[in-house]
Amino acid sequence: MHKKNSFNRPLLSIFAGYYRSHWKLFLADILCASLIAAADLAFPVMAKYTIEYFLPERRYRFFLIMICFMVLLYVLRSAFSYFVTYWGHTVGAFIEADMRRDLFSHLQRLPFSFYDNHRTGHIMSRVTTDLFDVTELAHHGPEDLFISFVTLTGSCIIIFIMRWEMALVLILIVPLMLLHIVISRKNMLRVSKKVKEKTAEINASLESSISGARLTKAFTNESFETGKFKGGNERFKSAKKSFYRSMASFHSRLEFIIHILNVVIIAAGGFLIMRGRMNLAELITCNLFVTAFLQPIRRLQNFVEQYTTGMAGFARFVEIMRIEPDIKDRPGAAVLESVRGDIRYRDVTFAYNHEVTVLEHINLEIPAGTTLALVGPSGGGKTTLCHLLPRFYEIRNGSITIDGKDIRSFTLESLRRNIGIVQQDVFLFAGTIRDNIAYGRLDAGEDEIIEAAKQAGIHDAIMKMPGQYGALVGERGIKLSGGQKQRISIARIFLKNPPILILDEATSALDTATEQKIQRALELLSRGRTTLVIAHRLSTIRNADRIAVIDDEGIRQQGSHRKLIAQDGLYAELYGAQFKPQA
Repeated sequence: MHKKNSFNRPLLSIFAGYYRSHWKLFLADILCASLIAAADLAFPVMAKYTIEYFLPERRYRFFLIMICFMVLLYVLRSAFSYFVTYWGHTVGAFIEADMRRDLFSHLQRLPFSFYDNHRTGHIMSRVTTDLFDVTELAHHGPEDLFISFVTLTGSCIIIFIMRWEMALVLILIVPLMLLHIVISRKNMLRVSKKVKEKTAEINASLESSISGARLTKAFTNESFETGKFKGGNERFKSAKKSFYRSMASFHSRLEFIIHILNVVIIAAGGFLIMRGRMNLAELITCNLFVTAFLQPIRRLQNFVEQYTTGMAGFARFVEIMRIEPDIKDRPGAAVLESVRGDIRYRDVTFAYNHEVTVLEHINLEIPAGTTLALVGPSGGGKTTLCHLLPRFYEIRNGSITIDGKDIRSFTLESLRRNIGIVQQDVFLFAGTIRDNIAYGRLDAGEDEIIEAAKQAGIHDAIMKMPGQYGALVGERGIKLSGGQKQRISIARIFLKNPPILILDEATSALDTATEQKIQRALELLSRGRTTLVIAHRLSTIRNADRIAVIDDEGIRQQGSHRKLIAQDGLYAELYGAQFKPQA
């Protein structure tokens, strides 16, 4: 795996670094490729001796021996070609898999802010579509360049030995071909990258439409979604047409130069024959060498296409890999252990993207084992305040401490291991109920999973389901009710058993009867833990040890339910609005 700072190097240097883990197979591939090039160069030489010496002098025995050597040569060439095709592509697939592994691992380290600013479909394109063409580039790129260099050089040398005049023709025309290839590569790379971007847009639109299919049907907006997708698809077609236009221009011009080269060779050879400086056998041999010479040119032609598509995807891969996580362990960070749960926010200020200030000069004390409820109007920063504790976002100023130590002095893994979060929007993976509960602690046994489900009050419901703990929950838990999903998320936290708990509007989306049942499970979960509760339904937090009222101006009030009601302030207004008698 590449080190983080290794992605600050040039693109080709980064790309080459991925061959390091597979260097034995890569060297074997290059060796076989060089033997293929040698075979391509040997055939014209063997043909020259056959045509020029063996047949005219009726040395038929040597002629037959030479034919056998030619057959053996191409049998060996086929074996080398098999190795290059199979193991060369395998190395390419290995390299693509290594890149995808590094990218996925890197995505796991990126903070919430990255996912706030990037759509899921765009990220998925970086992991999948953008790297599809890397296999072909990783396999054919070095191989085609190496074979082309050996064959071109060898052909020029042999033709120069035979007839320097014919070699001069090649030397004059080849630079034109190479210049054309270099110029076309830059333009095709730019257009290919645009195609990748449009493909990412289509993936993002598709992901969004599929995720919201039920909402689309509920509002009968199928035609609108179809039209929106059609627009993205048309932009993709336009980008693809631009790429194919560049590719067609590149191929047609290069094909013209290649075929003109054949004409020039025949014309030059005919002129030398007319002057008595060359015989027909030498001209035929030169033409065979030109044929061998043109093979690497066509390889370079294919390489340009592979390079533009593969490197465009690789460049987008590197763009993500160069994003440094702004939240990471400090050097020498300690492991958070034996947590009591005494939490303090001291003069904390936070702004999204260092621009929009959400919290300013916040001071809070939450003694170990107590429950603090956060209430107030939407947009006041309650959820953000809680997300700062596990360092999903990094504070701009101030400090947050656990048991008197700054949370930035602990490793992220140990800090988050000691904090459990139950959210309103429950996310379940598309697996079994058992898998989703066990996500709280991956090494948990069956008995521990069942006990956690019992504590969350979901065990009896699970036992009535077909498959019981092996029942599939569907995409995002679609086969379960809202209350069942919430209880499974609570069971996860029981299994995790953290000393600090965050309940982020965990029951606000449920009906009253279900809410009351889940509230009892949450009260059991909160016992003995330091708990932060975000609630809009104030009836659920009347028994909290302390309540903090937050709006866009900061913390307005703190105290118990009874004390805040007596103060007749913002809390009393919110409480009165919720429990105002209906006319």
